[in-house]
Amino acid sequence: MNAKTLLDTLIPLVDDLSREMSEEQRYQRLLDALRTLFPCDAAALLRLETDVLVPVAISGLSSDTLGRRFRVTDHPRLQTLLTADGVTRFAPDSTLPDPYDGLVQSHLGELEVHDCMGCALRVGDRSWGLVTLDALDPSRFDSVDLDALQAFASLASATVNVADHVNAMARRSEQEHQRAEAYRLAANAQGVDMIGQSAPYKRMLDDIKVVGASELTVLITGESGVGKELVAHAIHAASSRADKPLISLNCAALPETLVESELFGHVKGAFSGAVSDRRGKFDLADGGTLFLDEVGELPLTVQAKLLRVLQSGQLQRLGSDREHRVDVRLIAATNRDLAEGVREGRYRADFYHRLSVYPLAVPALRERGRDVLLLAGYFLEQNRARLGLRSIRLSTDAQAALLNYTWPGNVRELEHLIGRSALRSLAARDGRSRILTLTAADLDLPDHEIDPTRLRVQASDADIAFEVGGESTEHAVEPGSTTLRDALQNFERSMIRRALELNGASWSAAARQLGMDRANLKRSAKRLGIE
Repeated sequence: MNAKTLLDTLIPLVDDLSREMSEEQRYQRLLDALRTLFPCDAAALLRLETDVLVPVAISGLSSDTLGRRFRVTDHPRLQTLLTADGVTRFAPDSTLPDPYDGLVQSHLGELEVHDCMGCALRVGDRSWGLVTLDALDPSRFDSVDLDALQAFASLASATVNVADHVNAMARRSEQEHQRAEAYRLAANAQGVDMIGQSAPYKRMLDDIKVVGASELTVLITGESGVGKELVAHAIHAASSRADKPLISLNCAALPETLVESELFGHVKGAFSGAVSDRRGKFDLADGGTLFLDEVGELPLTVQAKLLRVLQSGQLQRLGSDREHRVDVRLIAATNRDLAEGVREGRYRADFYHRLSVYPLAVPALRERGRDVLLLAGYFLEQNRARLGLRSIRLSTDAQAALLNYTWPGNVRELEHLIGRSALRSLAARDGRSRILTLTAADLDLPDHEIDPTRLRVQASDADIAFEVGGESTEHAVEPGSTTLRDALQNFERSMIRRALELNGASWSAAARQLGMDRANLKRSAKRLGIE
């Protein structure tokens, strides 16, 4: 590495320190510079959150890596890097398992990392995280100047420090630093992270931030399996009640005769079997939040009594003639259309309007685009640890299958699919392989649940076929007549034009049909020369 190359690479990074840009952009530019200076097949920047390392930027690794969470105690190499002084390079024959085995994008069929090094990044006197470099060639880093890498790590520490300061100032200006921290801790306590980068998902997060700081009643709507309970925990954690209890009740899991007792409590002798006084969910949630899941299942009689409690805060236990006051914020969730229930007389209009002060819709997984790969990465890492494997990865056709599937069961279905597929795949290989690659065949997704409005490609030596809105179009492609890049661009151009034609030149409707954000569709069209 000559001095000019070093300066040409580092000066823009130093200039970035004074520029306004997103955290994602800042970190990605840092990794791009790292790979320019130091030859490697993959690099990653990981932030330490308690005892878990979270990838915040990757280069040369499969896209699902961003959804993974590496528990430090499960990965001795990462643990070594965190505790070491300076740069550490592992011997090519090291027996310590590498967390990136099977995740490095390679055209050679190689799955295992053979040369690995990295170092801890520190901000002040605390460990911020790690920067890692990996190569499939065992001698790739022989010529690397470790001192130069250490100097780069110092600049990387300055970069993450700037990003941290920018974020801290933003949090202080919005007076939400404490709530954001409480939300993070609450999410970890639930054992599930909120993961996603799609536009619909980010809009939902914005809604959580807005309503979390208020005392408004929230009605969370969405299909089964989208994570409505997780959203309720996030709202509670972002509120001033975060240090108070969050009490949950599944209204569909109780017979009608027990719902009132569960909600309001009862006194001894109130009914057959009431052998002692019992506090209800409202009493348990006093000062905190009550989450009513499947609130669409509540009978009309209970709706009327709940409405009174919500309006006055006055509560009366079953069998008691005394009232007492409770201070409870209510969050409700349903997968039903309650407005339709009101029109049909199955739901009280006044109760519905009292519940839906702030309606918050959770997007279905099929509306979240490539978030499915991030979530898959999260569940793959969970199953890797559970099954004692070095790595579980998705093949290219498996990733395509996940992206094209309609996910009627949403995130819950994805979680179960990954666990089931990993277990079956491991059993089929007699448990011999420590690096597991899941293919589309392993996932075994039903063909009838493929969304015909999404991009579906069937390629052979002679043609490429696609469908939009159920209509099929084919383009002949003679082998050697064009490059793959040109063929794919022509294919994408035809897809967009056909979607616009089917939707009367409406960009919004075409974007919905293609399963993408309108702004991204406009950018793609401009790149492809479509007016």
